[in-house]
Formats: sequence, C-alpha cells, structure tokens
Amino acid sequence: MTTQAFDPARGRWIPWVFVGGMGLVVVVNGLLIWFALSTFTGVSTPRAYDRGRTYNDVLAEAARQDALGWSTQLRLAGPVLEVSALDANGATLSGTLEGVLRRPLTGAEMPLTFMSVAPGHWAAMADPAPGLWETRLVLRNASGRLDIRQRLVVP
Repeated sequence: MTTQAFDPARGRWIPWVFVGGMGLVVVVNGLLIWFALSTFTGVSTPRAYDRGRTYNDVLAEAARQDALGWSTQLRLAGPVLEVSALDANGATLSGTLEGVLRRPLTGAEMPLTFMSVAPGHWAAMADPAPGLWETRLVLRNASGRLDIRQRLVVP
C-alpha cells in the first residue's frame, strides 16, 4: 500500500479564493451604492412631504379651476407658441398670460413673454430644443385665474 505525503503548499490558494470572492462582493456593492447616491433621486417636487400633506388644497384649487369652465389650446408653430382661451360659453377670454417652458427632466426653464394678438389669443417667441417640454402658464383676468399645464413634444 502506497501512502501519499501530505503537501501543505498544495491547498494554500483555497482560502484566497474566498477572500477574493468577498472582495468582489464588497467592490460591486460599493459601486452600486455610489451609483444610487450620485444619480437622480426620484424626487421631482421640492418639499414633497409638505406638498403631500396639503394635497387637499391642490384638489380644491383644481375643482375651482374646473368650475370656471375655461378651455385652452396651445400650438407650437415654428418658433412661436400660440395660446387661445375660451370661457364656459365659448366666448373668447381677455386677460394677461405669463409663464415658462420647462424641461421636465432637467428643470431648465425658458421664460415666455406673451403678447395679445387678438381677443383670447396670445403669442410668444419660443425656440425650444427638440424633446419634451412642459408649459407652465397662468391666465389671469377679472373673473379668475387659470393654471395651464401641458406637455409639448418638439420634433
């Protein structure tokens, strides 16, 4: 019967496999933590908790604006943003219009200066870059105030 001599150097690498595996896990977890902390937080509304607590006020304001019965139409014709507004009876609305174009993802804003071109019709020069934009406009007259939010896709 032959006996093999025990060679302690032969299995010396086995513990290092476990150390290397754990080191790989630590590096990968570190990368995931870094990506999680350095990218978009997911919060698109500042003070989201406070705004959530006052959400009934937001609903009441939406109901008040719906009760006005006003309707608006937006159209981007080349570098000009055109807005038209009608009241609940279909008559044109007069008043002042102000607002901005805003990129939803980056938050970049483009201020708009509206001029009345006809009763119930306004126009502003806006030459946005291609992509998704959101209009944040406010129409005011003696009868009330209307917040206009509409998304535009610029080709």
